[in-house]
Amino acid sequence: MIDKAQTVVERYRELGRQMADPAIAADQNRVVGIAKEHRRLEPLARQCQNYLKLCKQIEEDKQVLSGTDAELKDLVKEELPELEDRRVQLEDKLKMLMLPRDPNDDRNTIVEIRAGTGGDEAALFAADLYRMYLRYSERRRWKTDVLELNETGIGGFKAITFSVEGEGAFGRLKYESGVHRVQRVPKTEAGGRLHTSAATVAVLPEAEEADITVIDSDLKIDTYRASGHGGQHVNKTDSAIRITHLPSGLVVTCQDESSQHKNRAAAMKVLRARLLSMEQERLSRERAETRKSLVSTGDRSAKIRTYNFPQSRVTDHRINFTSHRLEAILDGDLEEMIEHLRLAEQQAQLQG
Repeated sequence: MIDKAQTVVERYRELGRQMADPAIAADQNRVVGIAKEHRRLEPLARQCQNYLKLCKQIEEDKQVLSGTDAELKDLVKEELPELEDRRVQLEDKLKMLMLPRDPNDDRNTIVEIRAGTGGDEAALFAADLYRMYLRYSERRRWKTDVLELNETGIGGFKAITFSVEGEGAFGRLKYESGVHRVQRVPKTEAGGRLHTSAATVAVLPEAEEADITVIDSDLKIDTYRASGHGGQHVNKTDSAIRITHLPSGLVVTCQDESSQHKNRAAAMKVLRARLLSMEQERLSRERAETRKSLVSTGDRSAKIRTYNFPQSRVTDHRINFTSHRLEAILDGDLEEMIEHLRLAEQQAQLQG
């Protein structure tokens, strides 16, 4: 662990030196990459420095024990057990911090929410989930942008696709993929009976052009007249875009932007993310011998969470974690839930 800690500290210092190098400062893209790694390493480097300092102190105390100063020996004998305990605790913390990171964690993300079983109530719940992620993004100062929206007449969403841009967006939202179930008395239910409905959430890392090669001849692009709420161009020009990726059969539509050019760019962003997700799922199947935590599989068919209104309870079934802060969670206070999921994944990696 000492060698690993020294390597981390040296890498952190080297990045600092590179950031101060005028020759490197001239290359803005390189500076951004170095600064991002430097910022990501900072918490780990700080703990590594503490660990190395502690190890040095323990070594010095052990040398005192082989000396002749009886009074100093007594002091060290009292101090050493506490220092050893602190070292064990720091080593456990460092093991967690040094776990391999998902390379997609720092990416922006695209989130797709679709109403599942439950009719109008499922569509209303899909809208609630969108507002929950919108509020969470606001808390973290992430930028969101609606790419496609299919509304119902009573304020619900049959489906909504939106992008989230910000540091660590995919790394934190990736745990949300799956089936979300709600238990409540619907506004649409005159009899006041408890109703169960669901919505599916898919969280995709945003793909860069270098990740996925899309050949123009593989695309069938249709334009049509947008419908529903929108700006001045809606219902007046053929600005809506439908892109079909012929090899995979994926179909992406976008009509939320005011121009055909913007809708095409937004649709391509979603298409690349879906193609990247398909490729990653294929690779995961091929690497079936590599153990993966249930927390991060992103299985869209798995029921991951229940929101029970009568009991003001939210339960995540993957880690058996329950919170009675339903209102706060739906208002975007997801940090506690996501932290528990992140820690559960790290524990599974350590054990695997």
